[in-house]
Amino acid sequence: MQGDESAQSRGEQVDAAERDAAKQRVLAQAEAERVPVEETTRAVPDRRWRRDQR
Repeated sequence: MQGDESAQSRGEQVDAAERDAAKQRVLAQAEAERVPVEETTRAVPDRRWRRDQR
């Protein structure tokens, strides 16, 4: 039984390591795709549709 338990815990450790690696890849990709606030344009409300309704 001891061999089965250590194999399962080793498998769980591998799963946890893979999850951590995947999380790091996602965070790295998100950081790479992040646009600095200075580079974004300010949203300007478009009120033309209100004029059309009058």
